This record gives sequence, structure tokens and C-alpha cells, in this order.
Amino acid sequence: MNVAARAANNAIAVNGIRKSYGFGARAVLALDDLTLHIPRGQVYGLLGPNGAGKSTLLRIIAGLVRPDRGHIEILGEPAAPASRRRLGMLIEAPGFYPFLTAREHLEMLARMADTPLPVDAVLKRTGILHAADKKVSGFSLGMKQRLGIGCALVGQPEAIVLDEPTNGLDPDGILEMRALIRELAERDGITVLLSSHLLDEVERVCRRIAILRRGALAAEGDVAELLGRNGRFWLNVDGAEAVSKKLGARAEPANGGLYIAVKQADVPELIASLVAAGIRIHEAKWVKPDLETVFLSETRENRS
Repeated sequence: MNVAARAANNAIAVNGIRKSYGFGARAVLALDDLTLHIPRGQVYGLLGPNGAGKSTLLRIIAGLVRPDRGHIEILGEPAAPASRRRLGMLIEAPGFYPFLTAREHLEMLARMADTPLPVDAVLKRTGILHAADKKVSGFSLGMKQRLGIGCALVGQPEAIVLDEPTNGLDPDGILEMRALIRELAERDGITVLLSSHLLDEVERVCRRIAILRRGALAAEGDVAELLGRNGRFWLNVDGAEAVSKKLGARAEPANGGLYIAVKQADVPELIASLVAAGIRIHEAKWVKPDLETVFLSETRENRS
């Protein structure tokens, strides 16, 4: 795929972004030549521990912080006011005028953006139609989060950036937010860049993810691929000692059997070799980890 075609397939392209804060010996590197391509029409998860650079990256995409080096492309165009108008954003805690209603906020933003907006439809989709004419001063944090997403949808963006959109939501609200995020991508074709610390939600809703560590890319890819890549092979056999002797450090006793360090593609060959050695296998399975396990593996401090 040539450069132009690849750019056309990306909603957001992060190209060699470097950003540090402070000067000299006290400088703190927030992003370290980060390159990341977010495909169109997907929900893409951005993960990382505190201090990994997620907030800095989102603020650079939004145009609130300038990088020291590198550049951002939005929907195939250099990041600029014109291209950012095609991008909806909810980053950090949304700020509202407390004595305006939810409806008045959306109508005001639509006028400022000079764009028609089906206000009731947006209020309904974000789950606050029942409170459309109530002042925001009486809103819970969760309702403010929903209104923030509604505000991000003003201008009918082709991509939207959401930073911790489930903050303050109860379990039912989280389910509703999950459904909304999926609808944005699957029904409307809107790309969603989702930054969240709720790994279970990210695993459920995102097709691809990136994991940052100390401002650099620790892992990136399809969620299913990352989970499969980090899986482990488990065996229940007669003669576990013989297997341990044969495989050495690759075999680890656990859960009444053995975990074997082996690539998934090499499992059939391993089973054949054990059977040929006269080892009776009672059960064999490939155990996929959850996203939390992968996240901890990729971000632990002693990782080489």
C-alpha cells in the first residue's frame, strides 16, 4: 500500500511525535518518537499506566499542546483548525455553564460551529433526553460525561476522541456508554479513539489497541491477536515429571497440570512429540489471558 492510500485509510496518524516538559537535567520526556496509525471506522483503544503519555498525546491531537518534533494527520490532512473541525473531542473533565440546560449547550455549540444539529437525536443517543431542559448545575458527573459526548458530536465529526468517557457512570450507565460507542463506529462509521483505564470495557468494545509505556509504544494490534499472542498452553498428563525433564524450563507446574512455553503454531508438533515419547495426555488447551494480564505484562518496569 502506498503512502497516499495508507493515509486515506487512517483517521488519525501520529508520526514520530516527541514531547518533553522542562529543560536540561530536569526535562521529563512525555512522548518518545511515537508513531501510531488509527484506522477509520473502528473503536481504537489507547492504554497505558499513569505517566505513559496518553494525556499528552490526546492534547497534541486536540491542538492544545505543540510537539517538539513530528506531526499529526487527521483524516489524511495535516492537523490544523480546518481538519480538526472534522474531529470531535472529549478530553479531560468537560466544563459547562452551570445555569444553561443540556439543550442550550448543544444549540449554542451548533451555532458556533455554524452547523445544523438534530439536538433531540443527540440527547437521546447520549441518554439524557429526559434531562434536556434541566440546568447542568443539577447534573451528576455521569450525566455531564454524556453531555460531553453530545457536545463532541456537534459538527457531525468523522472521528471522535474520548478520554475516560465512563468516569462517574454506574454499571447501567457503563453498559449504555459501551453500546453508544459501538453504535458510533458500527452504525455511523465514526472512528472512536478511546482512552480508558477500564481494561474490561476496552477489551469488549475495541477492535485494536495501543499500549504506551514511558512515552513509547509497548504493544499494538488487534485485541484478539494480542490476547492470542500472549496465551499459554496447558497440559494435564500422566508423567508430568517426564514432561518437565524433556522440556526443562519451558514447563511450569500449575493448576494441576503444566503450562508450556510454546508458540500457538507449534502446539501440534509439541503434542506429537510428547505422544511419540509415550506420554499420555488427558487434556490440552490454549489459555488466552484477559487484557489486564497483557497490559501488566507489557508495562511492567522490569520488562526488557
